[in-house]
Amino acid sequence: MVADGAQKLTIDTESIPAGRPLERYQALLATGELSADADQGAAAARLDALANQVDGWRAIPEKRGGLVRRFLGGWDAGTGDVPRGVYLYGPVGRGKSMLMDLFFGAASVERKRRVHFHEFMQEAHSLIHHIRQRGVGGEMPFARAAQEIAKSVHLLCFDEMEVRDIADAMILSRLFTALFDRGVVVVATSNRHPDELYKNGLQRDRFLPFIELLKARLDIVDLGEGTDYRLDRLVGERVYLSPADGAATAALDTLFAEMTGGAAPEADTVIVHGREMPVACAVKGVARFRFEDLCAKPLGPADFLALARRYRAVVVDGIPTMTDAIRDQARRFMMLIDALYERRTTLVCSAADEPEALYAGTDWGFEFDRTVSRLMEMRSADYVAEPHRP
Repeated sequence: MVADGAQKLTIDTESIPAGRPLERYQALLATGELSADADQGAAAARLDALANQVDGWRAIPEKRGGLVRRFLGGWDAGTGDVPRGVYLYGPVGRGKSMLMDLFFGAASVERKRRVHFHEFMQEAHSLIHHIRQRGVGGEMPFARAAQEIAKSVHLLCFDEMEVRDIADAMILSRLFTALFDRGVVVVATSNRHPDELYKNGLQRDRFLPFIELLKARLDIVDLGEGTDYRLDRLVGERVYLSPADGAATAALDTLFAEMTGGAAPEADTVIVHGREMPVACAVKGVARFRFEDLCAKPLGPADFLALARRYRAVVVDGIPTMTDAIRDQARRFMMLIDALYERRTTLVCSAADEPEALYAGTDWGFEFDRTVSRLMEMRSADYVAEPHRP
């Protein structure tokens, strides 16, 4: 079911009449697939203007003079008036990918590509490595890499720009300077303002020129802290499933897909006091665990608080009935619930029984009463509707 006012998580843009991004966005409003959202509307208007500017756009792989001239129905871009790209940022669930869909489908650029940022960076590292193997040194590998990229891509759209790897941080400024110099237009989505990228990262001072480059070449568009339309979809749904059987697992699969727009999960890493905590299954601000992954391992309050800050929703499979035989697991479970509750992280889970029957031991009876109370509140529509506190 879809709660009143909730937006669909995935939009069939193929069915929308052809037109500019703003026309397509307004068509979705007219059909009721989207609810009016001022920040989304402003972003759609900015992308609409860019779609008009890049009509027939062509980058030039070989960097040359500052002249920009119209020819053969396209633009020959030097270092002159290359259209400013767009950096669209905001919390997960604010419609960034949907707006990118509308723009990318409408942009009349013969050679355009939409790619996840991490996938692009892996390709870039490989390309630069091969260029260096051919004996090209200094700054030239970045220029050569940009030249190769600009031959095949004139409009480059990135999903989920996020920098966590020092190897990426060290090459971004040089590579993207060379791409912009060749007239490649960039549109990106991210959960963070550029100033927040690679925050507290190793040797971040060497990354700062890339931040300034983004702000100089792209318009920074904030989607605001409005409704998280993915989690909004959960309002009215059962997020606490009992018993933890096959039907519950299937329901969790469905809810996970709804919260993440069907994106494929991947491994992630959360840093806790300089220590890496691996997360096997996460995507778009949602992480999924088995009970044992969280409570049968030597994790503590700092670990759980780091998870609660990083993820807007946590899915837990197979919470058992806890006894004194697994008292340490019961204690960690109480710490986990406290951390999620404190940060208003949405909990979606399957459990062996209702909250009041989850603990059958004697060691933590009084303390577990608070956990029961919080579990009851966390499955309410009011709690699910509250914004996450990262």
